[in-house]
Amino acid sequence: MNAFVRDPSSWPVRAAGIVLGLLGATAAMAGDLWSTSDALAVQHLNPPPADATTLAAGRILYATHCASCHGLRGEGTGNIPALIRGRTQQASAQALFSAISRGAPENGMPAWSQLTPAQRWQLVRFIQDWPGRGNRPVERGVATEAVSTDAGPAHGPFVDFRQQIPGRSHRISIADLPAPYATASARNGARLVPRPDGVLPQAPAGFAVNLYAEGLSMPRVIRRAPNGDVFVAESGAGQVRVYRGLDAQGRPQQSQVFARGLQRPYGIAFHPPGTDPRWVYVGSENQLVRYPYRNGDLQARGQAQVIADLPSGGHWTRDVQFSLDGRTLFVAVGSHSNVDDPDTTPAERQRANILAFDPEGGQRRVYASGLRNPSGIAVDPRSGQLWCVVNERDGLGDDLVPDYLTSVREGGFYGWPWWYLGAHQDPRHAGKHPELAARTLVPDVLLQPHNAPLQLVFYDGVGFPAQYHGDLFLSAHGSWNKSTRVGYQVLRVPRDGTAKANGRYEDFLTGFVLPDGQVWGRPVGVAVAADGALLVSDDGSGSIWRVAWKGR
Repeated sequence: MNAFVRDPSSWPVRAAGIVLGLLGATAAMAGDLWSTSDALAVQHLNPPPADATTLAAGRILYATHCASCHGLRGEGTGNIPALIRGRTQQASAQALFSAISRGAPENGMPAWSQLTPAQRWQLVRFIQDWPGRGNRPVERGVATEAVSTDAGPAHGPFVDFRQQIPGRSHRISIADLPAPYATASARNGARLVPRPDGVLPQAPAGFAVNLYAEGLSMPRVIRRAPNGDVFVAESGAGQVRVYRGLDAQGRPQQSQVFARGLQRPYGIAFHPPGTDPRWVYVGSENQLVRYPYRNGDLQARGQAQVIADLPSGGHWTRDVQFSLDGRTLFVAVGSHSNVDDPDTTPAERQRANILAFDPEGGQRRVYASGLRNPSGIAVDPRSGQLWCVVNERDGLGDDLVPDYLTSVREGGFYGWPWWYLGAHQDPRHAGKHPELAARTLVPDVLLQPHNAPLQLVFYDGVGFPAQYHGDLFLSAHGSWNKSTRVGYQVLRVPRDGTAKANGRYEDFLTGFVLPDGQVWGRPVGVAVAADGALLVSDDGSGSIWRVAWKGR
């Protein structure tokens, strides 16, 4: 939830990597960065020597903030360049320090001055020392605190991965909220490891799980096309892939890249709604684009058309959905930071909201606001109501602030950054905007704090038992800001045949965290396939999982 290290997909977790990677992207851009570099570095003289202590600290910073983009060996991933060679290794320490500090916002490269000068120097020293280490890899996701697996049992409604069991029900209410800073703010990032042989995600009795696809570069949003094809945003590779068919092993029969050259694509939507769409819309970090499309296309039949420019940097996940009548296009835009004040931070203006457009990109307006990072949005296929999941803020302790699922009220304000979950003021903004306390809406379903819900889907298939029809499935990408891990699973929100949620949710797909607290998978996208199976993308292992009902 914290913009700094919670989610390798949220910008500050990746920002150092993006900054350094873009240094090597083009000589012209690098030249711009170097032009005033030394002047900034002079403000922070006395950089640390490249001794064992400095390199160890830099290693932790790199593993936590950069490895998910640039790789464990600095080799680069997808369209992110390598750090082990090229201009990054040719640059001076002062130039690297300045580039990290200044960034290049016009190129989607945010300034990363949130790290202290000492931390920035540690990162610089570690990267510059890399060739001399024989290109040995770092350990991805090294936490600044030991992984906690021997803590006592969780209390009350707040749980951790050890209490996540398929079918178990949970509920958090406003009355359960602790005071801010009731516990220390943890730094416990995911320690990603290879999936052990024979280990699969665990679903409730009667469901079977199989590996649907693998070898993907940060697979995130999954959407089913009207003809049954499965579209997947490969955010790490800057492309959208299409799968078709299903073989006897539950894997696709065809795979094809539909579109390339996108800047971290995420949301996917088809327009007009119905059985014969003519466009595929894609939300990337900095733009909303669309491609001409006809049912059955495995490759885009034309160039991308830019529909709207979007804020870049910060939380970069831009989900997109159309209203049932096709007249309104919803686009989610998360905040630039954890909890910066938009009144005094220009980068936060027009952020942390859901925007609305017409299909051509006109009539741009804010549909709902105060949503820190509404990473996933969906429209109820029966009622037309817009829903979203939100990554709430970090830094207030293990059990604050709960993430949430909510129906979205047009014109509604959900609190960020001054308030949360009704009239609860963030102590970091004490005394600000008292007039907003009564306006701050309480969400429908409170989820575990820091579990990082990223996507949601309404179950409209025919494969699951009848009691699942109309329910919601949510992904929980997993915590970093909690002393013992939580999330790393898929949740079910029963609606009991109604159009509402009553605050209860269930664990549905678990097992991505090993008993020792290490993590091998991180769920993101959820979609209902044409045969009624639930598809779940996992950007930790680069895979997609298929969950089908087989009967008890």
